[in-house]
Amino acid sequence: MAFTADDRTTITELISMHGHLCDSGELDRLGELFTPDVVYDVSDFGQEPLLGVAACAAAGRALGELNPVGHHVTNVVLTEVAENRVHVRSKGIGVNADGTNGSVTYEDTVVRTPQGWRISHRKVRAHRTPLGGRA
Repeated sequence: MAFTADDRTTITELISMHGHLCDSGELDRLGELFTPDVVYDVSDFGQEPLLGVAACAAAGRALGELNPVGHHVTNVVLTEVAENRVHVRSKGIGVNADGTNGSVTYEDTVVRTPQGWRISHRKVRAHRTPLGGRA
């Protein structure tokens, strides 16, 4: 089955839904976004990668009031890697309750499953310096 325009739309909406579920506290629905064995790599923040949907939900709950109040995803770019696997790169802006914010890049591997497209691997890269540190 070839990668279609409908796949592109569905995957873009999948990436966008992450912020909606996290910001509304619907962490029990993360299985709608991720494969059960997802690797959620937050090593750029000094943490070990999270393994599995339950670990992702637990980490969000543990962060509690320190979670951003808004996760905003932009600049979504999809590249087909194989028939049932797509690389997705997007930008994230996190807005905190105190008004501070941060910027990240999400590097995702999205796979076609019997339940639909799901993120199987996510690497979160923090942006801390302009021009990717090349200034």
